[in-house]
Amino acid sequence: MARAEPEAADLVRRAAVFLPAAVPREGRVAFWWPDAAPPPAGPAGAGGAPPAGADEHLVVAGLGPVPARVLSVGEALPVLTRARTADGAHPAAACWGAAALHALRMVAMGRLVAAVGEGDVDVWRAGPLGAEDAAQVRGIAAALPFEGHAVPVGGGSPEEPLLPEPEALVRAFLDAVADVLPRTAAAPLAAGEAFAGRRPQRLGERFPAAREWASEVAAELDAGVRISLRVDLAANRLFDSAGDAEERGAVAAALVQVHSVADPTLVADAADLWRGEAEYLGPRARSGAVLAVRRAARVWPPLGRLLDRPAPDVLPLSEEETDALLGRAGQRLAAADVAVHWPRTLARELTAAATVRARGAQAPGSAADSFGFFQEGRLLEFRWQLALDGEPLTESEMAELAETHRPLVRLRDQWVLVDPALVRKARKRDLGLLSPGDALAMALTGTAEVDGEETEIVPEGALARLR
Repeated sequence: MARAEPEAADLVRRAAVFLPAAVPREGRVAFWWPDAAPPPAGPAGAGGAPPAGADEHLVVAGLGPVPARVLSVGEALPVLTRARTADGAHPAAACWGAAALHALRMVAMGRLVAAVGEGDVDVWRAGPLGAEDAAQVRGIAAALPFEGHAVPVGGGSPEEPLLPEPEALVRAFLDAVADVLPRTAAAPLAAGEAFAGRRPQRLGERFPAAREWASEVAAELDAGVRISLRVDLAANRLFDSAGDAEERGAVAAALVQVHSVADPTLVADAADLWRGEAEYLGPRARSGAVLAVRRAARVWPPLGRLLDRPAPDVLPLSEEETDALLGRAGQRLAAADVAVHWPRTLARELTAAATVRARGAQAPGSAADSFGFFQEGRLLEFRWQLALDGEPLTESEMAELAETHRPLVRLRDQWVLVDPALVRKARKRDLGLLSPGDALAMALTGTAEVDGEETEIVPEGALARLR
């Protein structure tokens, strides 16, 4: 519930401190006066006097118990977002206001993940954190004054109290906001109590399947890594000829790459990670990569074979599996945040155009390369012409393309990604014969309807000069 306007204006002038809880959504925010007595109320119109009394006494390092107004995270959010830019706001409140705005931004972008909290209960956490998020958390923590994290945690002594580490406290606050906002009054009616209701739910007792799923998601988040697949089309370079039948029959291979979630510039092949050459990915990178592979295998089962290898580094691909990655399987993996990277040399600029030309070979400048077909009433050829990067394919190349049953073929010493519709055009290149009048009309307009689609017309020979 939003705080009343006068009370909110007073609270932003107090120091704010986040009080985390075992269940993130049960965390609270305390607003307290660092001095013994509150400063005088602001000028008229600034929000009025502070509220009388205090909800609780807060134990602050170096001061002991002090009166404080303690709000739930949901109640505190409007106050904190106001404190970010309000005149006279306490620096601690302003810092927590910056954290609140970033948490709200992450939730609005859908950047929250299900997890299993302390006591086996359902919680939401903010994440995954990208490089920008991590930098924002570090910046807020560095700017947070003493008053913003002055409530001791257990393990210290009255003389030397143990204070929470600012960066960890900011991170816990992001989790608290993420755990509060999805739990609206109507959410349990639409999705059930787990991960929707405000009351903690013990997952192992009532929702074992949800617990298993959330545990894996949380473990991946804690590991701080994700995976992608890099397809290598020269499988013979990767596998020994003495390998097993699967490796010998491979036409390609999918190499697993492991990426840091916090810093996308940090990436390593899984093979290097298992050799101990990617320590910069963190101590949990291996376990996180295995979990990510297991999750990806639910989307595309062939990836499950990686889990049978000593290291989940490279997967031999059959023709059918390579084709699947080019199509629906690749799309499903991308939706699951597992990108599939193809070689940069993979040509994708294979195009088709309908050509109109006089029948028979013509040399530029020859007698045949003229408009004689108008006087003679000769019919003209109307056919598909395919081109690779703008260069027309020869008849033999189009014949080779017509015989393929794969979306990936090798033309002119490079791999080419082929649309099945283009293969059909290569198989049925001849579209018929045209009268001189129809050919002239197509040449002048530059388009015609072919098989129900508006198609570009490319005139050749003498007709091309009319353009």
